[in-house]
Amino acid sequence: MDSFSLISDSAYVAQNAARIVRALFEIALRKRWPAMTYRLLNLSKVIDKRLWGWVSPLRQFSVLPPSVLTKLEEKNLTVDKMKDMRKDEIGHMLHHVKIGLKVKQCVHQIPSIAMEATIQPITRTVLRVRLNITPDFMWNDQVHGTVGEPWWIWVEDPTNDHIYHSEYFIIQKKQVITKEPQILVFTIPIFEPLPSQYYIRAVSDRWLGAEAVCIINFQHLILPERHPPHTELLDLQPLPITALGHQEYEVLYKFTHFNPIQTQIFHTVYHTDCNVLLGAPTGSGKTVAAELAIFRVFNKYPTSKAVYIAPLKALVRERIEDWKVRIEEKLGKKVVELTGDVTPDMRAIAQADLIVTTPEKWDGVSRSWQNRSYVQKVSILIIDEIHLLGDERGPVLEVIVSRTNFISSHTEKPVRVVGLSTALANARDLADWLNINQMGLFNFRPSVRPVPLEVHIQGFPGQHYCPRMASMNKPAFQAIRSHSPAKPVLIFVSSRRQTRLTALDLIAFLATEDDPKQWLKMDEREMNDIIVTVRDSNLKLTLAFGIGMHHAGLHERDRKTVEELFVNCKIQVLIATSTLAWGVNFPAHLVIVKGTEYYDGKTRRYMDYPITDVLQMMGRAGRPQFDDQGKAVILVHDIKKDFYKKFLYEPFPVESSLLEVLADHLNAEIAAGTITSKQDAMDYITWTYFFRRLIMNPTYYNLDDVSHDTMNKYLSGLVEKSLFDLECSYCIEIGEDNRSIEPLTYGRIASYYYLKHPTIGMFKDQLKPESNIEELLLILTNAEEYTDLPVRHNEDQMNSELAKHLPIEVSPHSFDSSHTKTHLLLQAHFSHAKLPCPDYATDTKTVLDQAIRICQAMLDVAAHHGWLVTALNITSLIQMVVQGRWIHDSSLLTLPYIEVHHLYLFRKWSQGKRKSTPGGYQGPIECLPELMTACEGKENVFASIVDSELQAAHISQAWNFLSRLPILNISLSIKGCWDDPVQPQNEVPVPSLTTDMRDDKKWIKLYADQEYVLQINLQRTQMGYQGKQDSKAAAPRFPKVKDEGWFLILGEIDKKELFALKRIGYVRTRNTVSVAFYTPETSGKYIYTLYLMSDSYLGMDQQYDIYLNIIPASSSAQVTAEVSDAMSHLALK
Repeated sequence: MDSFSLISDSAYVAQNAARIVRALFEIALRKRWPAMTYRLLNLSKVIDKRLWGWVSPLRQFSVLPPSVLTKLEEKNLTVDKMKDMRKDEIGHMLHHVKIGLKVKQCVHQIPSIAMEATIQPITRTVLRVRLNITPDFMWNDQVHGTVGEPWWIWVEDPTNDHIYHSEYFIIQKKQVITKEPQILVFTIPIFEPLPSQYYIRAVSDRWLGAEAVCIINFQHLILPERHPPHTELLDLQPLPITALGHQEYEVLYKFTHFNPIQTQIFHTVYHTDCNVLLGAPTGSGKTVAAELAIFRVFNKYPTSKAVYIAPLKALVRERIEDWKVRIEEKLGKKVVELTGDVTPDMRAIAQADLIVTTPEKWDGVSRSWQNRSYVQKVSILIIDEIHLLGDERGPVLEVIVSRTNFISSHTEKPVRVVGLSTALANARDLADWLNINQMGLFNFRPSVRPVPLEVHIQGFPGQHYCPRMASMNKPAFQAIRSHSPAKPVLIFVSSRRQTRLTALDLIAFLATEDDPKQWLKMDEREMNDIIVTVRDSNLKLTLAFGIGMHHAGLHERDRKTVEELFVNCKIQVLIATSTLAWGVNFPAHLVIVKGTEYYDGKTRRYMDYPITDVLQMMGRAGRPQFDDQGKAVILVHDIKKDFYKKFLYEPFPVESSLLEVLADHLNAEIAAGTITSKQDAMDYITWTYFFRRLIMNPTYYNLDDVSHDTMNKYLSGLVEKSLFDLECSYCIEIGEDNRSIEPLTYGRIASYYYLKHPTIGMFKDQLKPESNIEELLLILTNAEEYTDLPVRHNEDQMNSELAKHLPIEVSPHSFDSSHTKTHLLLQAHFSHAKLPCPDYATDTKTVLDQAIRICQAMLDVAAHHGWLVTALNITSLIQMVVQGRWIHDSSLLTLPYIEVHHLYLFRKWSQGKRKSTPGGYQGPIECLPELMTACEGKENVFASIVDSELQAAHISQAWNFLSRLPILNISLSIKGCWDDPVQPQNEVPVPSLTTDMRDDKKWIKLYADQEYVLQINLQRTQMGYQGKQDSKAAAPRFPKVKDEGWFLILGEIDKKELFALKRIGYVRTRNTVSVAFYTPETSGKYIYTLYLMSDSYLGMDQQYDIYLNIIPASSSAQVTAEVSDAMSHLALK
């Protein structure tokens, strides 16, 4: 074009055409027209690239000359053909050998993906599709940029010309380089009669000629059974609470009559022992049903125990707070909490009438049920939220119930199982598995809530998460104004950041109102007094407007303040993360679920909440005492609207997720001796819920048909694969007959410490005889247990920044790895480094929660191999984890408020006081034992050392820590038999200090190749501590309460060999411990060393040398030893 006006007009057309065609594409996509959508997306790219759609895609590369491109088009060379050709072949065809390489590179730089789809029927009308997308091209920053390549994907039905699902996704640069697959999971509808196939089409958002198609074939699809009808709610007269027939039970309730659901189930739960499954919506009083079942045990089987299992620690805590008052104080029954945070001693559990616990903890405890009498005394197992069986933690519940049935058949004592859940689609399957007959099955429809619920679902467009969330704030504000202008409102969001952003936006909308503080329901001056005590700066601002925030990053006291204000209706709006839906029971008149996705750090993308979570959030709407109707507003991504419309009104079936973790649970049963052959493993699977669902919904579990032979083949394949995995992790050994299974030490360690089998396999491969602290830290953080630690958006950059301030280098290419983040968090914990954001503090808590357990397993592996150096280093690592200091730091730094710049005080003090304290401690104070000796139990001495730098309150706390430190005095003796008239006694004391090794009297004569017992007498003294003796360790930097304990390690330094390891618990006043050991086979002089290592404190370890003179064994000594062995064996019996 030569004319300026034409050039100007064409620029104007080009600028606007792309925009308009993009809009038409979005409209066609919303209208679900596949052919039109495809054409319009291609047309928009044609305009952007200024290329016709039929030309070679290689014209998008500026590096290739036009003459070469013309030749390619003339010869009809497609991209797929050129991918299969060599560079010299391409060069010859173009009569230009050198250009062949460049063309070949460009061909491989055109974005290309491989797709593989697996389908799982959820119901007869809904399929879940799991799509594996693997990038198959070369990345070039100049061509593709530095971030990622965007794609569109949709599922189309060619017969009806309709799109059932569409999604926008980005393939990141790193995924292309590492060929890491991206997984998309979505649901699509399906209709009967079944269509022959659907197409999944993926089209690049920017590149012409970059697309892929995957076919979903329905030929071998087996749809699940139709679901049985719900239990009808009968029109019964509400039962008065006097029906309990116990005055002390009646006073526990504030109401006078049971609600309709409780009335209908009352007889079955309270007057019979049959198993019960109660499916009812949230807020229908299922906790009362659990209490009725517990009262039945108290009435009929007072010597047995009831176990209540709740899926979250927060739920356990809520039950404990309630039942400690109502059941323990008012009924005099002992209630005990058993979770990862709280592990009571055996006596407390043995005396308990009601144990409240989490699935993982009870699984760990019941694994060794043969040795634990209290597990065998359980007469009822109540499982709350049993519909979470389909969740990723569901397999644990499945295993618990299967094991309970097994124990019950073994001990011939029936154990009653009561399952509480939301309304279920396939309740009959669950009931069959729990051995529940028609009398015990109550599965009410979702609509039978005591307070009816009105639900509004709104869809919001937008590909990107953050802008879409921002666009929901105004509708959320309008929903509050129209549905609940003066009643309590709960808003659920996916992250802490969203709580803040949502609150600030709501405040901005309030500012335009006549009364900006309309949501504050108390006097402003009173609120100002409360705000002064709040730590979080954002919370200070929002509370002034009657808006609270609630998430895990808040300080405990701030959280409690917000909870009290909301429960007492002093603030009207509470914005919380989704965990609150399960954790705390705060009903509100209106619930707004703002977005149904959350960022999953493990897969690094936004995932949908499980439907059970959304139902739980909605269930918080409607307060039984105040409202005659609850309201819920669900704000969703518009493409998900149809799915939620369907499943929020009809129940969701529960499937099993045992397959992914089958190997670990088989290992636990093999270690316990329950499974001893492959046939036992097959039988074990038939006890599970997975087996029930396999028959009912085979396609979901990748089974083609349900004939007897196919099932057998499928199950034996599962068993073989799981056992092979366990064998590769050194957990089991398969017998020569290829049938019997033997547990190995590693398998027992994994089961005892509740570790995944790849972790224990990694310990076997990576632990060495002399692993140092740095190597052990790397092994610890590489444990499979840390794979799920989230690495959120942009946290790879934060990790890179944090790593610069820490002593041990990590791989610079792995900052987005969970294991690297774990490594950095532990280093920061030891170094007292500043963390980049509050999320990291919560993540550190998660890491420390598991660290001790994993270290203890490492210690057992080292002890099994007899590696002394590694074992001692692992105990040091445990001390580091508990106290939050490096092993090479001064142990004085474990005192609260004492930092590196305070250490000079301790050195300076000793020099100044040396002359005035004759007989006292003389040297400079370098460690805790020296400080304790210098203070002699007097707080004023300690205060005089540090008062120039610390405040009085801090001195008091530091002294409290110091005075609680244990001082153990030890005396040793060796028991055994000697054929020696000079030593007729059975026990020889070990000299405490051996100054002269030449003195033969100091060497204890023992016979070669004999078993002896080292008797260790421990006596505790404490420096100046006035309070009640407590078995809990002083560990201010460790997130949960920990019992003080010790490791006794007997070894030989010269050979770096460990002979014995023994754990001992808290030493209250005195304790005697025996450690058996064998003497060497060859005679000579040996020095054994006993290490007393703390499992909680740095700098409190002790070691004792034992000088042994080994002489050849005499026959009479061996006989005497055998007789004494037999006698002691009888004595034990």
